[in-house]
Amino acid sequence: MGEQVKSPMPGIFYRQSDPDEPPFVEEGDSVDAGDTIGLVEVMKNFHEITTENGGTVGEFHVENEAEVEADQTLLDIE
Repeated sequence: MGEQVKSPMPGIFYRQSDPDEPPFVEEGDSVDAGDTIGLVEVMKNFHEITTENGGTVGEFHVENEAEVEADQTLLDIE
């Protein structure tokens, strides 16, 4: 198994920057180290969630606009 991308803080997870925009990534997409895969909103501030390693986006473990906890797995990178 590759990297598990986790939320660094509690908040609301968003897969896209705006409701009218496409998601940052979809399952099966290739990503490079440092790519943004989503955002976590905390008190109206948005924090980019990035990958540490490159690979292929695997399964998402949370839905768009879901409440997440610190250290909760958001998705897998294979």
